[in-house]
Amino acid sequence: MRVIVPAGEGRAVKVSTGQRVRVTDLDGGQVGDVFAFAADDVSEHLSASHTRAAISRLFPLVGEQFVTDRRRPILTLVADTSPGRHDMLIAACDPARYRALGVPGFHASCADNLGESLSRLGLACPGIPQPVNVFMRIPVADDGRLSWLSSVSRPGDAITFEAAMDCVFVLSACPQDLVGINGHQPTPLAIDLITQGESER
Repeated sequence: MRVIVPAGEGRAVKVSTGQRVRVTDLDGGQVGDVFAFAADDVSEHLSASHTRAAISRLFPLVGEQFVTDRRRPILTLVADTSPGRHDMLIAACDPARYRALGVPGFHASCADNLGESLSRLGLACPGIPQPVNVFMRIPVADDGRLSWLSSVSRPGDAITFEAAMDCVFVLSACPQDLVGINGHQPTPLAIDLITQGESER
């Protein structure tokens, strides 16, 4: 099953244990904010900070797991055809972020996309977890400074996760067009759900 996530919007899908979910950058250069929640209790969510502590890395390698705020595995990174530049440091963009950047009125945000995506499934989360920002390039310099660089993912590049528990997977095709992470022109992403034993092609 393929779900297209239009530029600047978000979508949520339910994923069963053992099922794989692939995020594809359709046009290249687009960041995706990934969130995941335990299916039976959305107060438990994928936690970037707990994952960093569990793996002692800024981002997992293929074969390593993302964990929740209760330190339980929720997703395993099983494949990555992109250059491998992803981020687990930066918060989801939200209305306050755009006001700080000088936007006077409404601007779509990953935080709003998360809430709207969950609401379509009749769900709501109590807060906005820090996302896993796939295809996002935020290098850390020796002095600790962060750089906001454009994504280097190419058309068709993909990252694939396997669900370690029944979960709700949310993807926002980040609408950020003021900072250059998306090349100032957000584009769509795709979610593919792949059942065990099914070809990933």
